[in-house]
Amino acid sequence: MAAWGELLAGVRGVLLDISGVLYDGGEGGGEPIAGSVEAVARLKRSPLKVRFCTNESQKSRGDLVGLLRRLGFDISEGEVTAPAPATCLILKERGLRPHLLVHDGVRSEFDQIDTSNPNCVVIADAGESFSYHNMNKAFQVLMELENPVLLSLGKGRYYKETSGLLLDVGPYMKALEYACGIEAEVVGKPSPEFFKSALQEMGVEAHQAVMIGDDIVGDVGGAQRCGMRALQVRTGKYRPSDEHHPEVKADGYVDNLAEAVDLLLQHTDK
Repeated sequence: MAAWGELLAGVRGVLLDISGVLYDGGEGGGEPIAGSVEAVARLKRSPLKVRFCTNESQKSRGDLVGLLRRLGFDISEGEVTAPAPATCLILKERGLRPHLLVHDGVRSEFDQIDTSNPNCVVIADAGESFSYHNMNKAFQVLMELENPVLLSLGKGRYYKETSGLLLDVGPYMKALEYACGIEAEVVGKPSPEFFKSALQEMGVEAHQAVMIGDDIVGDVGGAQRCGMRALQVRTGKYRPSDEHHPEVKADGYVDNLAEAVDLLLQHTDK
């Protein structure tokens, strides 16, 4: 256990992924992962600062928080860093008018954004809206632009619901990149700017923070590139092969969030 003490020394803040760490989505909204509700409560009773950092792009931040509260989590909208609000800020700052290829559940986040005469495309996890017609329309918008801009809410390959693994936005983003000969700008994990925004909102430096997630590339790799430590849980989209990833190795592996919180509270400075 001495290794954990060394690993977790100086931690002041904890970034938590949501899907696959707190809960698995699915029919009826999904279900909490065993022990995760109490684990979050224990963290929030501790001196550690806590922030939730998600790539969720099928629900508005308000709807996501509402679901998590119904599942028993102590969480408020102001504690969540999510890609849709961050994307809206970028659109406003740069005068971009998006063609939206997004899930109906997150469309309300863009209500204050001008979508007339689009000069960019915003793509998110659109679920069943990833039809040929809708993908082709996004392709056509990009191809008609002199300087095409594609903003993607995350780049995950897949995620886990109670029914099994599901394709995420990444494969569709890659299809548009390939077809148009462009590179998407990712808003969300593993973007360094996204992690830095979460750290700033939490009020800690990267070397004082630890990320806990289920995605070896998006959560672990992204956090480590920003100077954070990162733990991978063996829940959600975790696969045993993640522990032998050719490029990314977590600072530690834990069975679930409850185990991670046990270690944090045992070994971080009192």
